[in-house]
Amino acid sequence: MEKTVSVIDISKTFKLSKKQRKIEKTDSNKKVAVNGLSFDAYKGEIFGLLGPNGAGKTTTLRCISTLIKPDSGDILINNYSVIKEEEMVRSSIGFLTSDLKLEDFFTPNYLYNYFSKLHGIDSETSELRKNKLFEKFGIDKFKEVKVGELSTGMRQKIQIVISIVHDPDIIIFDEPTNGLDVITARVVTNFLKELRDEGKTIIVSTHIFSLVEKICDRVGIIIDGKLKTTETLTDLLKNGQTLEDYFFDLVEGSNGLWKIY
Repeated sequence: MEKTVSVIDISKTFKLSKKQRKIEKTDSNKKVAVNGLSFDAYKGEIFGLLGPNGAGKTTTLRCISTLIKPDSGDILINNYSVIKEEEMVRSSIGFLTSDLKLEDFFTPNYLYNYFSKLHGIDSETSELRKNKLFEKFGIDKFKEVKVGELSTGMRQKIQIVISIVHDPDIIIFDEPTNGLDVITARVVTNFLKELRDEGKTIIVSTHIFSLVEKICDRVGIIIDGKLKTTETLTDLLKNGQTLEDYFFDLVEGSNGLWKIY
């Protein structure tokens, strides 16, 4: 298999405010969000990063997507370094995060055209791709409706579409089905599998066991900023153990119990 993403021994530490220290119940003014984490992802697979809230999943994806830099280590995207060649990395990836907020007064049509121009896509290619994606996600009937008047599910679909407007080789989704109704979630998961079958590399972070079991080819389990294991779903579940049971065995072996939200 062709390796497209290599996360190489990255670590990331954040300073904590007094309020954050109180929430974290710690006297330390620092939090190690990611601690010596490494894994690879390959062309034509969906790799799941599974862990509880606060485990370091989102921090890892933000490092991969060049939104923040790791304190140490490096990440290679199609052999481009996120530290030294971030512009080349950004042209290769699409990143969906809950932090992406759509202004209420823009329409899906305007947003798609704006991000398409931002990526330097010619108008003919942009229009063909927009028509295909809008039809697939049912956005076509709402393309001139302001975002503020749309449902949560429809806004999520628009976020997905504009994150992949440039048809990237590598797609990174942070909690892709979070807050979605079951129908919209099904549309999203089916689309992720279609992208994988087209040869894309998909990396998703989640705390939902069933999502990993449905769509992921391999899974990395992250607890307290450290990657505890990386397995194919077939190997991980070959003894009849459920993913949830396997996960909690790892949690208990890490001398702590996490609440899963």
